[in-house]
Amino acid sequence: MNFYKSDPFHISREKKNVSSMPSNHYHDAYEILYLVSGELYYFIEDRTFQIVSGVLLFINANDLHRLINVNGTMYERVTLLFKREFLRDFFADSPLPCDLFSCFHSRSNAIKLSGYDQIFVENLFSKLIHEDTKRPPGFDYYRKILLMELLIFIQRKKLPDQNEHFVETNRTHKKISQIIHFINGNFAEPLSLEYISDRFSISTSHLSRTFKDTTGFTFSEYVNNTRLKEARSLLQDSKLTVSEIAERAGFGNLTHFGRVFKTMTGTSPLKYRKQNRVDEDNISTQA
Repeated sequence: MNFYKSDPFHISREKKNVSSMPSNHYHDAYEILYLVSGELYYFIEDRTFQIVSGVLLFINANDLHRLINVNGTMYERVTLLFKREFLRDFFADSPLPCDLFSCFHSRSNAIKLSGYDQIFVENLFSKLIHEDTKRPPGFDYYRKILLMELLIFIQRKKLPDQNEHFVETNRTHKKISQIIHFINGNFAEPLSLEYISDRFSISTSHLSRTFKDTTGFTFSEYVNNTRLKEARSLLQDSKLTVSEIAERAGFGNLTHFGRVFKTMTGTSPLKYRKQNRVDEDNISTQA
């Protein structure tokens, strides 16, 4: 599992045939993925999405996700990442008349575009890539204008019930999704493979295998990652001690917390807090 600190803006278009992302990961930026061609599965938080060409997929900042290319076939995608601060110029004087970030916070993560809309969106992406790579005069402001145009387009096209067309309905995936949902809501409690197997009436060997196949995680990796995300948030935004955070995040004791945190982030909880602490004056105003 990897956490990435993102640049304020990044866009790329690439063709690949890799079977999956090298690791599950999350980052501190919004992500828009557009599949130009091919067919992919995406695991996002507690669900698996099947997407085809012409689909826009939205991934919220800090949402755990992984690309899964089941057949190993060639696909082409556009990946756009940006931080909210990148568009700060547009929010300086007055709030926006609509929430252009709602597509990232909704449980409806994807929309399928018509042929005409695909041409429109691909043209926007081409302009963004040109501005980002060639960097002509005024490129920084024009990137923001193009991104705003894309977000407004998405806001107008977004339909709340489209998700049902993309969520994988495989019976095994549904069971794993239920288990992940339970873990996400109970990570502070003691959780073991045996306990979850018993609770969801599934053998430990079958759970271990299908959990890894569906999410790319082992069971313990996913539990630790979920706890780590909570710990990172508390280290940044709260006044709790490291010991209190270890307990609240479900790590049980400080030694175990410190070891897992260092292994997964490369630094200690205290060093992480010093490097990423949100100013106390700004805590209450964070979006």
